Amino acid sequence: MIQDTPDKLEKHVFPLQLPVQVPRQQYRPAQSNIPDDKHVRVQLKKLTEDYVATVGAVPPLTMAELLEHTGAVLQEAGLDPIYKDYIAILISNAAWRDSLARIPYHRRLLLIPKCLRVEDRCPAPFDEFGLLCKECGLCSIQDLTVEAERLGYAVLVAEGSAIVRSMIETGKIEAIVGVSCINVLEKCFPHMEAAAVPSVAIPLLQDDCINTTVDLDWVWDVIHLTSDDKTYRLDLDDLKTEVRGWFARASLDTIMGEAGDDDETAQIARDWLATGGKRWRPYLATCTYMALESDRRDGKPELTADMKKAAVAVECFHKASLIHDDIEDGDEQRYERPALHTVVGVPVALNIGDFLLGEGYRLLGELGRPDMTAVAAEGHVTLCRGQGRELLWTRHPEPLPSMQVLEIFRQKTAAAFEVALRLGAILGGADEQTHDVLSTYSESLGIGYQIKDDLEDFTGEGDSNDLEHVRLSLILAIAHKRAQGAEKERIASFIRSSAPGCLDEVRRIVTERGVLDKAEDLLEAYKEEAIRSLRFLSSPTLKGLMRRIVSKIFGENLIEGYCSEFEARNAAGRATGADAAPGSR
Repeated sequence: MIQDTPDKLEKHVFPLQLPVQVPRQQYRPAQSNIPDDKHVRVQLKKLTEDYVATVGAVPPLTMAELLEHTGAVLQEAGLDPIYKDYIAILISNAAWRDSLARIPYHRRLLLIPKCLRVEDRCPAPFDEFGLLCKECGLCSIQDLTVEAERLGYAVLVAEGSAIVRSMIETGKIEAIVGVSCINVLEKCFPHMEAAAVPSVAIPLLQDDCINTTVDLDWVWDVIHLTSDDKTYRLDLDDLKTEVRGWFARASLDTIMGEAGDDDETAQIARDWLATGGKRWRPYLATCTYMALESDRRDGKPELTADMKKAAVAVECFHKASLIHDDIEDGDEQRYERPALHTVVGVPVALNIGDFLLGEGYRLLGELGRPDMTAVAAEGHVTLCRGQGRELLWTRHPEPLPSMQVLEIFRQKTAAAFEVALRLGAILGGADEQTHDVLSTYSESLGIGYQIKDDLEDFTGEGDSNDLEHVRLSLILAIAHKRAQGAEKERIASFIRSSAPGCLDEVRRIVTERGVLDKAEDLLEAYKEEAIRSLRFLSSPTLKGLMRRIVSKIFGENLIEGYCSEFEARNAAGRATGADAAPGSR
């Protein structure tokens, strides 16, 4: 457990560097026998895992057993029989999961289909086993290949049951992680069942080998799965629900202590604390603690009173910053309701914000951990510096380079994520290296989160509109950089004067100059950078959890690739994604 010593609490801030660009993830509808809605696929995966655990299905399952279990799941869930092949794959995976987890990485094979490549631009040659990836960065095969080989996997970029059979026969492979279309997985199943080789298969969402996609987060999880990683035994959705429950008024009174009926300031503060919000920061703190504690015990760790106090303290800091932000930015809405200062007035709202800051430090003080207070104070100061830079910019707004905007994002948003993660890490007894990794991870996570917020503001999906109100925005920074001729001065004039008549022109420039595409590229790069930073974590459970947090915060992603080798074979008689109704990712 880290102690209150200067060498461990001192923070070294290095110049901001852009992350390595990664291939952009694209969406296309799933084929007709796979649910198109990603959330439905996640629910079905959980349903089959619960079913397998309940009935005690023991692998290897024969085809007859698999069909029996598939029928039972279809009936229990009231599903259309069109999904039977997909459900069968999920059942087999659930049955083999623990067996796969026990097999060392260097005894596993990762099999990736070459139809994930950008065929017309791919420089990779083929040999008798398949594609020899040149790591050109054009598709996501590189990321999967590099990471799997780093772990020790044998990796083949190929397709077909013959490859699987030949690898099994060598005796050097004891487990297979495969990505392929459903019809190929069906052909492979008898070979894997006969050899009793633990196998987890992630089906492609289309089988026409054109713009083929797969649930990337699922592939990533399975590649990293070990018996030491206990993350998958933690129900993260249930944990998030539990954390949210701590912010009901009755729970707040229990955790924070009773607030007197005559203490109107405390009453207003707690009502505000209980109002709205995604609770990401207390959730992050709690997840970090739970992961570290899971490494020390077989059962589920206890959520202690100290952890609850730390989580509420984190939210106190966040809610205080929102009150101050809304006043400083002149926002009158928060959580689709009037902002606090519009209800109680600016002076009272300012005092409530200050009161919540004090409450946060009081709760940390009650834990008797000076190191936790020091981490929170350091993050508080960093956040205020970032907010100060933005506020001072608004006095004399001028176009800023993208790097300066990203630096402000690092101070404002990444600092708050870091405080949450590191407070949970301190309670979980993390070592110094873990704190260093969480600091690096927080930087990418926080900047990516703010880029996502800017994109949602522009598209109308966010709670505010920084573009319309001409606030500091990465979108405007990129637009000014990419603007041509008179457009550049038009953007600069818009930033300086907030001229509402220019908004449509600014939107046109943003669209025509590919600004949103560039912002999306940066978002994907920061998400990937966050994941890559985790390779230095010694806790497999914390590493697995932090990988999943990226998907939780940014939404579920798909992996993109292209090929047409099997287009003619698949064209006849099979429904493809082009025939499916679009749904949400």
